[in-house]
Amino acid sequence: MQNWSIFEVAVVGLISLVLLILSANYAVKKLIGIASYFKLSSTFMGMTVLSIATSLPEITSHFTASVKILGGTLDYQTGSAIVLGANIGSDVVQQTLIMGIVILIAGTMYFRRYFLWKSMIPMIGTTIICLILGWDGNYSRIDGAILLGLFLAYTYYLYIDERKHYKEEDNQFQSDEVAEDAPTNGREVLRDVLITAVLLVFIIGCATLVLSGTEIIVNRTGVGGSLIGVITLGLASALPELTTALAGIRHKEAGISLGTLVGSNITNPLLAIGGGALISTYAVPRPLVMWDLPWETLTGIILWVILWFNNGKLGKKSAIYLLVIYFVYILFRSLYFNADF
Repeated sequence: MQNWSIFEVAVVGLISLVLLILSANYAVKKLIGIASYFKLSSTFMGMTVLSIATSLPEITSHFTASVKILGGTLDYQTGSAIVLGANIGSDVVQQTLIMGIVILIAGTMYFRRYFLWKSMIPMIGTTIICLILGWDGNYSRIDGAILLGLFLAYTYYLYIDERKHYKEEDNQFQSDEVAEDAPTNGREVLRDVLITAVLLVFIIGCATLVLSGTEIIVNRTGVGGSLIGVITLGLASALPELTTALAGIRHKEAGISLGTLVGSNITNPLLAIGGGALISTYAVPRPLVMWDLPWETLTGIILWVILWFNNGKLGKKSAIYLLVIYFVYILFRSLYFNADF
């Protein structure tokens, strides 16, 4: 790809990104069926299984980038900027643009107060922790261990809470297509696990091509890697969350939609950044700690306050606020924070 034109690199990168997202979506369907077989509620599935599954583009991109950085085949600063920008950008997209679109389509969405404390406060706290750890311009292996440890601890808490409050009627599928293909015995579960494993290998291959293409574009154009990550890769990486959330709304399963959108904002930084930093460490671009993470924190707090004073209700007026917040974020990011270091 080094000798290709910018147009050729962009086309291959775009095709790889589309294949990555389609593969991730199919893997999501398989994982939903596996989770349902083990009797996990829709909200728990959204917060854990689906948040991990829909975050596969970010997770695999981090894993691939970290291995390439460690092997010396990807520039440390450029690779760090691309994956961190895509990760944080995806979170902001989910909190604002995607949440706004889902609410506009649904008309109204309701969050239980228990959900606000159990899920949204940890989401905001996760962003603050990433901001604090990255303030020195580096995510060290110790930082990665902290983030990954917090993810494991929070997942364990959710599992204990799930077993305590689980109800059979909560164990529903988000679509007829998934229900028809869901495993009904141990052999079919094993089959779906193997299919998902193969898909993950394919996703990693696609992520490698996307990263290589983006690095070439960054080096030739001088555009900040984190800006490309935030605006393009961040938006594309959030598509699995959008499709899953819309499927949940379409089938009147709000737990899937809310759990996926909020859960992904916890999974992305803790699992993806934490796991990647544990492998190779990352250089943190200044725009991420000066604009992206503070903005994500502020957005999460605003969303929480709106929900609290509206008794957990989000209507179309709130959706418009979220959409406006997203475009203001992108505008200022492009104008004033386009250089990485």
